[in-house]
Amino acid sequence: MDAGSPANTATSGSKPYIDTLDEPVMDTMMRDLRSIAEKLKLVLVPRKDSKDVLRDWDLWGPLLLCLGLSLRLSLTAPDAQVAAVFTSIFVIIWGGAAIVTVNSKLLGAKLSIFQTICVLGYCIFPLVLASIVGLLVSSILARGIIVLGAFGWSVVASMGFLNDVNLGNRKALAVYPMCLFYFIIGWMILISRSVFEL
Repeated sequence: MDAGSPANTATSGSKPYIDTLDEPVMDTMMRDLRSIAEKLKLVLVPRKDSKDVLRDWDLWGPLLLCLGLSLRLSLTAPDAQVAAVFTSIFVIIWGGAAIVTVNSKLLGAKLSIFQTICVLGYCIFPLVLASIVGLLVSSILARGIIVLGAFGWSVVASMGFLNDVNLGNRKALAVYPMCLFYFIIGWMILISRSVFEL
């Protein structure tokens, strides 16, 4: 039977539910990669109509971005610190996202932990791009401007996703830890070395 046939398709809300149990692995991977690309586009160009991203969360994109940033920063780390840099970036991203999520939940946000981690993970994409650009920039001032722009971009993108969360007058209490989360990642990118400093 075809995965798109009516027997394998049911409607759930506005999106059809497709039975993917018999789907070939390549089709599944391509569907997931297209979903990751769509979410990255929403981070690059934040829009008001990004509510569906929170319902259709995944952790593949944040995992790939976290691995990419960890690899990039450990690439220019001193030889004795490569493993520590890789591990610390990984722990900062996932641990920080978990802490920001718990804070939001304690403030009354109606999001699941995985939805918030998905949004925070995808919104590090501008910082990952800044780290790649920073690899080729030796001036600390120029890198600072790049990282500051990426930091602002990450905060604005994540605020666009989280606008639907009704926190009322406690919104600043949820935004502060999120800004601190992106600031720490940005600081790690800023103090990393470029290829010209190796």
